[in-house]
Amino acid sequence: MKYIRLNFSLLLIVAALITLQACKAKKLVQKPAPVVTETEKPAPVAPTPQPAPAPAAPAPAPQPDYNFTNIQFEFNSGVLKTSSYPALDNAAAQMKIDPSAKFMLKGYASAEGTAAHNMELSVDRANAVKAYLLNSGVNADNITAQGYGESNPVADNTTEDGRILNRRVEISKQN
Repeated sequence: MKYIRLNFSLLLIVAALITLQACKAKKLVQKPAPVVTETEKPAPVAPTPQPAPAPAAPAPAPQPDYNFTNIQFEFNSGVLKTSSYPALDNAAAQMKIDPSAKFMLKGYASAEGTAAHNMELSVDRANAVKAYLLNSGVNADNITAQGYGESNPVADNTTEDGRILNRRVEISKQN
C-alpha cells in the first residue's frame, strides 16, 4: 500500500511538471516590417492664409414657456393628482428663471355640483397650486391665484373624460 502511495505521489509530481512545461507562454514570432520604397513626392504647396472667421453673435437665451396646462385634481377636491407634480416642478423651475415675472393661476372645476360650490373648489385648486409653487421656492409676490368655477371648459362636461380635463389649474404669465 505504501508502495502504491509513493508511486501515485511521484506520478502526480511528474504530471505537474509536464503540465507546467506545456503551459509556458510561447514567444510570438514577429513579422518583419514592410519595406518602404521612396517615391518622388511633389513639393508641398503652402496653403493660402484664410482670414479668421468673424466671431458669431451669441445666441439669445431661450424664452421660457409659461403656459402650463397639465395640472389636474381629484374629483370634488382641491387635492393635486400626483401625475401633476412633474408639470408643477417644471413650472417652478421656469418661474424662477425671471424673478420679476408675474404669474396668474387660474383654477377651474367641472360642471358637476352647484355654481357656488364649483367656484369655491376652483379657488381651492388655484391656492393648492400656489402652495406647491411657494414650497418649491417661487416668490409669493409674483403669484396671483384666481378661481373661475366651471367657466371656460376645455372639454365636454357630459363625459367623464371631459370632466377630468376640466378639473384643472392653468398657469400663465401676466403681461
